[in-house]
Amino acid sequence: MKEIVAGKNDAGQRLDKFLSKKFKNLPFSMMYKLIRKKDITVNRSRTKENYIVCENDLIRIFAPDDVLDEKSPKRSVAKADINVVYEDENIIIVDKESGLLVHSDNNEDGDTLIDRITAYLINKGEFSPESENSFSPALCNRIDRNTEGLVIAAKNAQALREMNDIIKERLVKKIYLAAIHGVITPKSGEIKLLLEKEAEGNIVKVKNRQTKNAKTAVTAYKTVAVSANKSFSLVEIELITGRTHQIRVSFAHVGHPLLGDGKYAVNKKDREMGYKSQALCAYSLTFKGCKKSALLGYLEGMTVTAKKPRFLSLF
Repeated sequence: MKEIVAGKNDAGQRLDKFLSKKFKNLPFSMMYKLIRKKDITVNRSRTKENYIVCENDLIRIFAPDDVLDEKSPKRSVAKADINVVYEDENIIIVDKESGLLVHSDNNEDGDTLIDRITAYLINKGEFSPESENSFSPALCNRIDRNTEGLVIAAKNAQALREMNDIIKERLVKKIYLAAIHGVITPKSGEIKLLLEKEAEGNIVKVKNRQTKNAKTAVTAYKTVAVSANKSFSLVEIELITGRTHQIRVSFAHVGHPLLGDGKYAVNKKDREMGYKSQALCAYSLTFKGCKKSALLGYLEGMTVTAKKPRFLSLF
């Protein structure tokens, strides 16, 4: 038998979701059976899998020892160097460098942005993996490995839920800067395409007609500057939708691929110029319409910007 006292960051989630994070060897089928048999109780009373956990709940589990092996806390990497552009008790906004993965697809230790953020918070004494049942700092938005710019992470469970809702409801205006080949016509407008992601090769293709997996992608842009020789344009971009590789695919499709992009264009000459990956930066975030959020309402009206990307020197 094990007893767990739910903490602040455990509250607000379903019991089954909480237990699946806490115990790696507890399948849902067994969990539901234990709940029905009253071998899993909350505050010594019968419960249900959809019970919403509250802070200080006493959760008891009677199950074989091998099932009750807990997920060991992810060991943080020693590297904790991040460029923090905004931070408070609930969130942290980091200016990610190009070439750094935001997170790993597995539970192994590594050097990713979320690893560095976690190590940074551990070093500050703001996060202790050993004292948490189910929560660890988490990213609220993501950008590609070779895209630089702003990424938001939540420091607690309530902030994570609210920021995810804010982003889902499009209450954050995200502006990207990109250097593209040539001079696009018209100088401002929208690119609307049907995009389909292919798992093999992690590539996205443009479709001429609606297919089962094709999704509409809308990209708004305006030209900010043109290089002296008119070889490149600096464009400001707002994503109306958020699809994988949307910016890169959209501009390549209309004949103006991003400088340095070797996946959706040939970048041999770009590499000779020193641009080995796409010249793209998640440059600014503005919070608009989130003032009703219980915890994060204070972000209303705030704008955060990244450092100026290197490709601005072309203009």
